[in-house]
Amino acid sequence: MFFFKLISYFPISILYLLTDFLFLIAYYVLGYRKKVVTENIAFAFPEKSEKERTKIQKKFYRNLTDSFAETLKLLTLPKEEINKRYACENLHLITGPISEGKIIVGYQAHFFNWEGHVLTMSTYLEGLCEVVYLKLNTPFFDRFMRALRGRFGATLTERNQFVKQFIAQKNRPRLIALAADQRPQFSEIRYWSKFMHRDAAFFEGGEKLAKRFNCQVIYGEVGKIKRGHYRFTYHVLANPPYDGEPTNSITEKYIKAIEKNIQDFPDLYLWSHNRWKEKKPV
Repeated sequence: MFFFKLISYFPISILYLLTDFLFLIAYYVLGYRKKVVTENIAFAFPEKSEKERTKIQKKFYRNLTDSFAETLKLLTLPKEEINKRYACENLHLITGPISEGKIIVGYQAHFFNWEGHVLTMSTYLEGLCEVVYLKLNTPFFDRFMRALRGRFGATLTERNQFVKQFIAQKNRPRLIALAADQRPQFSEIRYWSKFMHRDAAFFEGGEKLAKRFNCQVIYGEVGKIKRGHYRFTYHVLANPPYDGEPTNSITEKYIKAIEKNIQDFPDLYLWSHNRWKEKKPV
């Protein structure tokens, strides 16, 4: 941890020199998960030419390797600099209801730079931000990510403990941040729908809790201004009361929001994740 923290004090321009080299290795030499990335982009954009899809792919690898430098830098980047590099629009949609004593369910997705997104929200909300995360298999990197995400007072809740933790603190106003586009495990409640032209499973837990406890649901749209500078724009996905709404209405709105975000910034989505590996049961 000390070593990574020491590196994070380097200027971001120096760290980008390293990621420029990593890009060449990952894309041209190792071809890191290139088969998965190529297939995912091809399915997602059947209307685009091979040249256009290759352009998205190259920019994706640039963003992927740059995210290593940007994540390291977040270990020591001052709060004021974080707020300059990671701008938030429509923040009042979150801070307003929380100041009135309400719980907001915040849906985000695996776009670059999601770690910057988490820390930015933490700088504004401090102890009123709860991040639901998937525990990493490697203990060192799990501790690393917990230290990073909790730097400004965010509460970290392991995914398997989320429901129990939510019910125990159902009266505490806060933002609950969910990266709900992760592929659910076999043992978890899931909902199947079309996502970028293919069947994909989604978590149902966030929607069920939002409807049960009448929570407003927000989506954080991700955009990139330039290298190292991002913009997060918040939109209301759903408002209570939810009486009479279809069972998976919020999840369907969430899927549509991600798809629009991907169309606007296709190289920011995590195409190396084998999101569609599991096939829908017959």
